[in-house]
This record gives sequence, structure tokens and C-alpha cells, in this order.
Amino acid sequence: MKKAKLSVKKAKLSVKKDKDKKDIDQKLKKSRNTQANKIRKDLMEQLKQKKITGNHYKDLVEDYIKLWHIKNMLIDDVEERGVQVEYKNGQHQWGHRKNDSVTELTRVNNQMLKLLADLGLKASDLEIPEDDEEL
Repeated sequence: MKKAKLSVKKAKLSVKKDKDKKDIDQKLKKSRNTQANKIRKDLMEQLKQKKITGNHYKDLVEDYIKLWHIKNMLIDDVEERGVQVEYKNGQHQWGHRKNDSVTELTRVNNQMLKLLADLGLKASDLEIPEDDEEL
């Protein structure tokens, strides 16, 4: 009887943790979408000020925003799993290797900088609200 109660209690805690994680993920996603929209708006304003028009340039700004989202996912992965990850080749064969997200993060950042340079723009100075720092 005690095991059944303990099992139910663990299941409830697990469901609560899953719900809390989903809530945090949703808040983080909303916050990032808000930041992405601010960056997009700033970059489009810089294009407008430089009198650079055309769908091609708008598409490049959208590419930048997509890379920005990818960059944040890579950062999340490094924060969650670390710079080294464990691997397993067989039943008794395992070890550590570098997290590929670290290398990809550098590549994505470089591509973002190239896009900005090609557009003749600079990164926007966004202030992160204190609420977002707690996530």
C-alpha cells in the first residue's frame, strides 16, 4: 500500500515538473519571439534609413532572424548538456566528446555577422527586461 501511494506521489510530481517545464518553455518562446520581432523591426528600420529596398533584402533579414533563433537553441543545448557530452558505442564502451553545438554556434554567429555586413547593417542594441533574465 505504501509503495502504491509513493508511486502515485512520484507520478504527480513528475506531471507537475513536466507542466512547469512546459510553462517555462512557453514563456521563453514568447520572450524570444518578442526579441526577434524587435530585432527584425530594428534591422528593417536600418534598411529604410539607408534607402535599401527590395524583397531580397527583406528575405535576408528573415534569414538573420532564423539564424538568431538557431543560435539561441544552440546556446540552450550547451547550457543544458555542457561543452562535453557522453557517448556510448556499445554495451561497455562509452566516453566523452565535445558538444557539436559549440562549433555550430560559432559558425552560426559568423554567418549572422556576414549577413549584417552584406546588408551594411549593425546588430541592434536590445535591452533585455529583468523578467527574462529569471527564465
